[in-house]
This record gives sequence, C-alpha cells and structure tokens, in this order.
Amino acid sequence: MKKAALGLAMLALAASAGAQDKRDARAMRNSYANPSAVIAAEVGFAQLAQEKGQWTAFAANATADAVMFVPQMVYAQAWLKGRANPPQSVKWQPHIVWSSCDGSLMVSHGAWQGAKDTTGWFTTIWQRQKNGKYKWVLDHGDELKEPLLAPEMLSGQTADCPDRGKRPAGPPPRFEDVKAKDLKPLDPAKRSGKSLDGTLWWEVTVEPDNARNLSVSWKKDGAESPVVIESVEAPAK
Repeated sequence: MKKAALGLAMLALAASAGAQDKRDARAMRNSYANPSAVIAAEVGFAQLAQEKGQWTAFAANATADAVMFVPQMVYAQAWLKGRANPPQSVKWQPHIVWSSCDGSLMVSHGAWQGAKDTTGWFTTIWQRQKNGKYKWVLDHGDELKEPLLAPEMLSGQTADCPDRGKRPAGPPPRFEDVKAKDLKPLDPAKRSGKSLDGTLWWEVTVEPDNARNLSVSWKKDGAESPVVIESVEAPAK
C-alpha cells in the first residue's frame, strides 16, 4: 500500500512537471528543488504513524528545534518525549508542495482525518538535513467542518532561482543539524525561517490567547508574493 501510494504521488508530480513549458524549464535549470522528495517524506511519515503510533512518528520526523501547537507553541521534541501514543493515529494526505529554488526548504499542505469522524487541514514546513533527508520544522493545522477536497493530482511548485545560470556542481544546499543542547529558549509569540537561498520564507505569530497566524512567501515570476496565509482562532475555553 505504501509503495503504491508513493508511486501514484511520483507519477502525479511527473505529469505536473511535464506540463511546464520550455521557458520555465530553462529558467529552473540551476534548481535543486525536488518536491517529490517531500511527498515521499509525507507518505512515509503518515505510514509510520499507522505502524508505530502518532507521536512516535512525529518525533522520528522532526528536527531538534521543530515547533508544534498544543495549543501554545512548544518545541516538539520536548513535548513529545515520553508521551504515550493515542489509541488511533490521525491519517493524512499531502495535496501540494511548494519548494525554494535550492530545495532546502519546502512546504506541504493537505488533509487529515482523525477519530470520531474529525477532519481538517495541515501545513508542514520541511528542511533538507545534512544527511540529505527531510525533516519537519513546523507543524500547523486545524479542524474543518467538512473534509478538504483533494485535487485531481498532487502538484509541486518551485520558486524562482536567484541565478539563472548553470546549476553549480556539488551536493544541494542543506541545513546543519541542530543539537538539542544548542536550543535557545523558545519565544512563544513568534518564530520564522528561510531557505538557504532566500527564495522561500515563513513566519508564525501566536497571540496570548493562542490564536495564531502563519504566512509563507516566495520569489515567483520576478516578484515576492504570498504562498500560504493561514489563521487559527483561539481555542474555546
């Protein structure tokens, strides 16, 4: 099942990439972006949650400085440490991935389904690590009254490249692995990040009542523009 889902994701992304015109292909010739890598990471992440447990999977796929909302913003690894898995893990499916030109930072968005027929949306921010694999640095989402409709096919989109020349030789840009001992105290009101080439960036702000706003922007078609703007209301008291 896992291989079949991943195969369908790869085929969908390949079809989407084939639809791009030659001008776009030439413009991206120095890109290290590979949205299918994050699709694969999402599929593996979701499968691990079903096999090993929800929080086990979240911890295994998070960086040391990843943040999540419970509902306040917390360092995920500290919150997850020793936490028992729920009896039933949520299920989720990515719908679209946005990537920086260099592929160092990507954002996935999709739908989730939980216990008691709950459903909602998620947005996850992923960083390419020193070993080349992707781990998430921010998990964001909320519940919906009606299921989020799935697109006809998965898609991956890439930011403009800062240099239109030939892609440099060598491995693609990667983030240095963050060590738990090097973590600074978490600012509960704000957190942000940027791809190594500066073509994709994000910021989340949290109000005292734990309402929050996430914005993701990129460089596309010669201008800076928003990719994702999300707001989650304060939880009911």
